[in-house]
Amino acid sequence: MNRMVFINLPTKDLAASDVFYAGLGFKKNEDFSNDMASSWMITDTSWIMILSKGFYESFLRNGDTPAYGAGGREVLNALSGESRAEVDEFASRALAHGGTIYREAAEEMPGMYSVAFLDPDGHEWEVGWLDMSAFGADGD
Repeated sequence: MNRMVFINLPTKDLAASDVFYAGLGFKKNEDFSNDMASSWMITDTSWIMILSKGFYESFLRNGDTPAYGAGGREVLNALSGESRAEVDEFASRALAHGGTIYREAAEEMPGMYSVAFLDPDGHEWEVGWLDMSAFGADGD
């Protein structure tokens, strides 16, 4: 079995998060979703778990509290895009479903085109596309 990745993020508004992640095109797994959490499949082995504030806090210890993206950033969630157009499409869908652009789409380094946006709770997501020919590779 392949190792799986589960990104767990706190939310202040589960319904708004559901609208956002559905709008990005991810598939909701109803078997692992309820009034405290929503499970979203990115790929067969990569998932996002959106947890209500209280449920998220139940996993924390030592007086730790959920972070909602303002101020310091501990995590940059990054996904690969299949093309520049798909990077732009993710940005458009994020904006249309309650997100905000954090860093405009740009080719900041030769062959690397990306955009960063925030979900409704301020969690940062980046979608990037690599032109493998710029790195002397064919991408296969």
